[in-house]
Parts: sequence; structure tokens; C-alpha cells
Amino acid sequence: MTTTQPRPPARATPPCPPDTGLLSPVRAGTPVETAVSDLAWLQAMLDAEAALARAQARCGTVPPQAAEAITAAARADHLDLRELALAARETANPVVGLVKALRTVVAARSPQAAEYVHRGSTSQDVFDTGAMLVAARSLRLMEADLREVAEALARLAAGHRDTVMAGRTLTLHAVPTTFGLKAAGWRHLVLQAAERLRHVADSGLPVSLGGAAGTLAGYLQYAGQGAAHEAVLDDLVAAFADETGLAVPVLPWHALRTPLADLGAALAHTTGALGKIAADVQVLTRTEVGEVAEPALAGRGASSAMPHKRNPVLATLIRSAALQVPALASVLAQCLVTEDERSAGGWHAEWLPLRECLRLTGGATHTAVELSRGLTIHPERMRTNVGATGGQIVSERLSAVLAPRLGVPAAKELLTEASLRAAEQSRPLADVLAELPQLNGEFTRTQLAELLDPAAYTGAAGPLVDRALARPAGPPAPSPDAAEPGR
Repeated sequence: MTTTQPRPPARATPPCPPDTGLLSPVRAGTPVETAVSDLAWLQAMLDAEAALARAQARCGTVPPQAAEAITAAARADHLDLRELALAARETANPVVGLVKALRTVVAARSPQAAEYVHRGSTSQDVFDTGAMLVAARSLRLMEADLREVAEALARLAAGHRDTVMAGRTLTLHAVPTTFGLKAAGWRHLVLQAAERLRHVADSGLPVSLGGAAGTLAGYLQYAGQGAAHEAVLDDLVAAFADETGLAVPVLPWHALRTPLADLGAALAHTTGALGKIAADVQVLTRTEVGEVAEPALAGRGASSAMPHKRNPVLATLIRSAALQVPALASVLAQCLVTEDERSAGGWHAEWLPLRECLRLTGGATHTAVELSRGLTIHPERMRTNVGATGGQIVSERLSAVLAPRLGVPAAKELLTEASLRAAEQSRPLADVLAELPQLNGEFTRTQLAELLDPAAYTGAAGPLVDRALARPAGPPAPSPDAAEPGR
């Protein structure tokens, strides 16, 4: 005979301080940090419970008074976050304990309404809908930030349309470009990221309504035996989506995790776009380059050991997020491979990476606003640097000019040898070329200097900037402070 061993007494749980962002400064103190906090996540799940009750009341399966009582009770400050977290260890998700605690709060206000809490629902419906609400609220913050970044970059691009600088490939001077074109490229990436976030926010964040195994059987059972299943299905899902402001799914998505994978991909793209800007800024702020500088603020960028340093901390914070989010988003993509109608572990593995993706991306977008608005440009340093090779940065142009005279291979060979000699002797390329017998009588020194002028060889940089800035930035982002749907 099998005997059940008595359960050992629970050990005292030490107090758990909040996650202050000590190891994640990119999001510390930013609006998204609050939007994805434990308290915000709890409130989103309670909002899902309340919205479900209101939707069922609209469909006639819950008394309106009960829905009102549930909505009034569904406030995070009525529950104990830490107790819910500890209770989640026993059920592998926080919703079971949340439903029990919510029923208790509702019963204290209206005993009759308590039986309608979580009616016909399942934990995943509530958690996934809550996750979509958290994502929607976070994306509004990010999109608003990205629009501000794009505006700041548009001003930089227009103001420096013809500011010549060295174009660099594989870390070395290549051909001249303009800072305006670089800033226009940054803006283009930011606008693409904003469009992706807007697309996900508008149509890619659905309510979750499937019941225990994706058949909605519990919801239909409570609707009554004579109810037409298709009518109940359409009306209830539509009402739930309307109450939450989320999208209507084609099917229950308990085991069809595309919404999470798409959201993760959009967040990874966003941090990648901002990470490109950050990486460029880090290069351009190097002491030996000095072409841009981050906005100065007393104490910012200070070194603990070297008093002279002012580190590019904003770009560093953004880049740190850009390196983390794609890896975290890959977890969401891996969780597409689920088993059965609810995954044991796959679903659970999404939660923390999703939150980290949201708050790292939100931290990066918020930081990028300050960086783009306050970035200082040093055109004089750009001019100095573009002339550092004594005209070699424009050798491509001279090669094209000489090709009809000497042939392509001969022209390239001549300029390669001349460039090496100019570098070894630390002389301007024009002076070396003027001494070559192959070019005797071909060009005057003045003509050579003009051909090797970097400012005269920026190609279509100016028109490309104009084309980029002619592209509209898109509709304004919804206000992050907009009233929550259904509340």
C-alpha cells in the first residue's frame, strides 16, 4: 500500500527586494520600466479578467451587476504581489492564485458576483491577454519615442546635407560622404522600426480566448444549451476584443505562438536599428576621430579612475540593449515549437524573455530620444579627418578619370603605387601624381587638386538626403497616456 508522506513545513521566505534595474541601467527610470513591472503585469491580468466579465455581460451570460463588481474589484492594490508569486510555484503560473484572490475580493463586495469571476476561462486566456495588454501599452511608449528620434534625425540630416565626412568601410577611409546622408540613413531605420511596431500594435496583439484546450467549451456551456455556438463565439470574442482594445484572432492561439514571435522580431528590429546608430556614434566619438559628441551633462560619462574621460554612455546603453534583445527574442521564436494544446514549459519560457525584450527596447528608445536631440556635430573635425590621407580618399574618382586614357588595369595599378608612395612619404597624393612620367602633361597641379577635393566627390549624397526627408514620417503615435479601453 502506498502511503503519502507528510509535507514538510514551509521554510520562511526571505524578503525579496524589487528589481531596481541595477544590472540593466538602459531601462532604469524609464517609462517602460513601470509599464512592464510586476505590478503592471498583475494589473493587466486583472484588466483581462474584468474585460472578460464585461464581454460576457454584453453577451448575456453574466449579470451586468456582477461584471461591474468584478471590474471594481480588479485592482492590483487589492492583492499581494509577493504572495501571488510564491503561490505560482505550486501551479506553474500566476493566474490560479490571482483568480482565487480576486474571488475573495469580489465576494467581500458582492457574494453573488464572485461565482462569475473567471467564468468558463483558463489561466492561459488571462495571462496571454494580459501579456498583449502589457505589450500594447509598452509599444505606445516606444512608438512615441521613435517618432521623436526620427524628427531629431531629420533636423540633423537637413542641417548637414552637405557636410563632408569620411565614409568608412572595414574601419578605413573609403570615399567621401556627408553626415547628412548618415543621419538620413539612421532616420530611415528608425521609421522602419516604428512601422513594424505600429503594425504589430494595430493587428498583431490578439485577445486570447480558448478555454481549457482551445475549444471554448466552457464559455459555450455557460451560454446555455440552446445557444448557437457560432453566434456566441463571434459575439464573445468580438466583445472581449472591444473591451480590451486588442485584435480578434482567427483561432485560439494557446499553442499557435505567432503573436509572441512576431512581437519579439519587431522588438529585435527596433533595437537593431537603434544599435546601428549607437555603434556609429561610438566610433565617431573616439578621441582620434572626434566628429560627434554626446550631449554633455554634469557627471555623465565619468570614469571611476580617469578624471579626463567623458564616456559615450547613451550610445553604450542603447548598444547593450541591441545586443540582448535579438537573443531574448530568439527564445520567443523557439517557443513556436509547442506540443499539444498547451505547452508544458514552452509557454512558461516566454514570459521573462518577453518582458526583458519590452523593457530593454523601451529603455533603448527612450535613451535614443536624448541622444538624437542632443548630439553635437563637429564639421571642422570631419573636414580635418577627410583630408587625413592627403587626397587618397578620392582615388576612386581619379581612377575613373584615368581609365579612358590608360586603361582600367593600368590606371588602378598606377594609383595603387602612387597611394603607397604618398603614404610612405607622408605627402599629398596630388604632389606624387604630378611627378609621375605617365601623367606628364595630362593634368596641371590645380586640376589634380580639384579632382582630389573630397567635397567635390560626394556622389548623390545630397539628393539622397532630399529623397529620404521627402518620405513622410507616418501618422503620429497614439498618446501613451490615452485612456485604457473598456475602463
